[in-house]
Amino acid sequence: MSTKPQPHHDWEAKLAALHEHLFASVETLVTGDEWKRALEFAARFRTRSFNNTLLIWWQHEAAYRQGRVPDPMPMYVAGFKQWQTLGRRVIAGQRGYMIFAPLTARFATSFPIDADSWRRLGRNERPRAGEIVRTRMVGVRPAYVWDVSQTDGRPLPELPTPHLLRGEAPPGLWDGLAAIVRDAGFSLSTVTDAAGLRGANGVTDFRARAVMVRDDMDAAARVKTLAHELAHIRMHEPASDAVSHRGIGEVEAESVALMIGAAHGMDTSDYTIPYVSSWANSVQAKTPTEVVQETGERVRRTAAAILDQLPTTQRVAGDPPGLDRSAPAHRVTAAAATASPERQPESLEARSL
Repeated sequence: MSTKPQPHHDWEAKLAALHEHLFASVETLVTGDEWKRALEFAARFRTRSFNNTLLIWWQHEAAYRQGRVPDPMPMYVAGFKQWQTLGRRVIAGQRGYMIFAPLTARFATSFPIDADSWRRLGRNERPRAGEIVRTRMVGVRPAYVWDVSQTDGRPLPELPTPHLLRGEAPPGLWDGLAAIVRDAGFSLSTVTDAAGLRGANGVTDFRARAVMVRDDMDAAARVKTLAHELAHIRMHEPASDAVSHRGIGEVEAESVALMIGAAHGMDTSDYTIPYVSSWANSVQAKTPTEVVQETGERVRRTAAAILDQLPTTQRVAGDPPGLDRSAPAHRVTAAAATASPERQPESLEARSL
């Protein structure tokens, strides 16, 4: 049974509602504890944008409070058709979580170096002879995903999860981070104590292209500090003008460190939360909420890029094992966001931002 496309005004209303929910979610991040939870959540769902991460988080918490899902934290999320490719089906009556997905269009030109020469092609329009065609994002549309707890069917493969003892660092994480630091052209050394770093746990010296970390801390603290300094290297090169206020830079670097730690089963909150909270409140021209809004996506992208380079055993991201998210997406109407045995909707898949 096919479904009719949603009227454009319905999309606009749903997108407006998404933005409203997103703003409400961001407002809750003013406290350090909520910021910690958001970053730990984003570390697991790092293939998705920070905004979509917040939307999934907010809707799943609501579903948990209403008794529609058994756990307060999602494990894996995917679209309707994506779950089917993994041998699972959405349980009848389970509502999908609405997120932003890219709306794309095709553009053609005979002169690609001329930015003004690109013209948008109609749905079935073919390019003229000799024209080059490219696809561009032109907006967003609502899409739906479901958590694994909202599905049943073939069991997912079990992946290894690291378990750490107090004070230990994840195996190979220091060496992996150190290799990325050195690949960026920085030397890495340790100093006896904080006195050698003017009271800091770690220092990145861009002029000398050097990173230094205290050696009198537990292994977990040392590796967290190294992740923090690597974030500075990736995000805060002085010549790039990437950050105009030190407070924003410190929030970003420590948040990246928390995400890297969370992806390896580390809990860095005893240090990270007071640190992030104090720096977020030091930005005089912005509220802590605004700092979070502006840094969240940069933090996620930086942490995800670092994690992709590490050869370590990491906690799985939010995609189900074996899912190929590069597969073509399919649309479904808002009515199809609630699954039923009589109707098997086409998926407005989470090929999300």
